[in-house]
Amino acid sequence: MEITGSTTVFAIAADPIAHVKTPQRLNALLRERAIDAVMVPFHVSADALPALFSGLRGMANLGGVVVTVPHKEHAATLCDALTPAAQLIGAVNAVRLQDGVMTGGNFDGMGFVTGLRSQGHDPAGRHVYLAGLGGAGKAIACALADAGPASLRLYNRSADKAHAFAAHLARQYPSLDIRVAGPVPEPCDIAVNATSLGLQDTDPLPFALHELASGTVVADAVMSRVDTPLLRAAAAQGCRSHPGLYMLEGQLTEIARFLGVEEPQ
Repeated sequence: MEITGSTTVFAIAADPIAHVKTPQRLNALLRERAIDAVMVPFHVSADALPALFSGLRGMANLGGVVVTVPHKEHAATLCDALTPAAQLIGAVNAVRLQDGVMTGGNFDGMGFVTGLRSQGHDPAGRHVYLAGLGGAGKAIACALADAGPASLRLYNRSADKAHAFAAHLARQYPSLDIRVAGPVPEPCDIAVNATSLGLQDTDPLPFALHELASGTVVADAVMSRVDTPLLRAAAAQGCRSHPGLYMLEGQLTEIARFLGVEEPQ
């Protein structure tokens, strides 16, 4: 489709940016629906994010911004309003711009759980371990808690952050068994990496695997590749690997709807 002066522009902001897959997926969706819009990548450092948001308010042809690592929590503080989910999580991954008003939403967790279910790994009634409580990790933790697992164990390199968020989540889900865990998960049904570790082959594993039984589902939220070091190590141990690609597919439809990319009539 030709880009013209009437084309609506969507952006994705990240640092780094080269690995992101959302522009390809959303642009394919836009072409499929014959919508005069395009998504472009913005490589933006953390220090430059406030200036970016300030400048974007004056762009009348901007439909919104998808926000990813490391900007999700910072972006939430720059929005004028947040959806209930984004408010609970304290992070956003999509920002809608209408009449100069920026509204942030969060679809990471919803997309992750949808992706799990699409592959037959429903968290309901399962024992789940989650590593990483950044913007994506908090969203995934909330969505997992909402799915009704038997238990939820949370690990973060900052133990204080893990305890604070576990207490916050426990207030929202008082009947759920939520505890803080360490870097070696006890036997569980599903173990999730929600850290950014895995983008590079040289990255260390986000958590140890030796206590996990063969057949345990090891899921990665890294969406840019299907062969992260964690997933390779998990497969070698006989675990079932679940790449972040399914999370991307799960959340894309919800993000598109939030940003006003509607199904054709």
